[in-house]
Amino acid sequence: MTVDVQKDVKRASDYETVFIVRPDIDADASEKIISRAVSAIEQTGGKLTRVESWGRRRLAYPIAKQRKGFYVYLRYLGQLGTVAEVERNLRMMDAVIRHMSVLLAKDLDAAAVTVDPEEIKVRRIEVTDADDDADESFEASLGLADVERPAHNHAPVPSQPAPEAAEAAEAPTPAGDA
Repeated sequence: MTVDVQKDVKRASDYETVFIVRPDIDADASEKIISRAVSAIEQTGGKLTRVESWGRRRLAYPIAKQRKGFYVYLRYLGQLGTVAEVERNLRMMDAVIRHMSVLLAKDLDAAAVTVDPEEIKVRRIEVTDADDDADESFEASLGLADVERPAHNHAPVPSQPAPEAAEAAEAPTPAGDA
């Protein structure tokens, strides 16, 4: 029986989790959020293989009254409860507005997977105003940016009724025989 347990410890599944953090948090808070997700992976016996910060991006639709958010990507090897623990930790943090985990591959040899130390460094999320402007101009180049429209874009209402309407109003209506 101990042979089976040791065999299970060496085998793992490959997962990725993407979560969105509110855009108004500071760099220290973002680092704490990412570190908490990483520690949840390590506490359950998982192995982190990649951490990426995709930066501030426009959301497809408003979430919790937010139109933008910081995207963070985690890839890891884990056992049965690893994903549940990561998602539980993400749900408890108010700054995380969405998260999603996906199973990429099952039954991998965890010892055979090599990890580059540069790919698992937890980095702060720092975006300048220039990055925001670049993001919006990229959206505009694709035709996806919201276009400012004038407040009154309706055709002017005529003060006199149209000629057809005036003729219809003057024409007698057929009355029934009384």
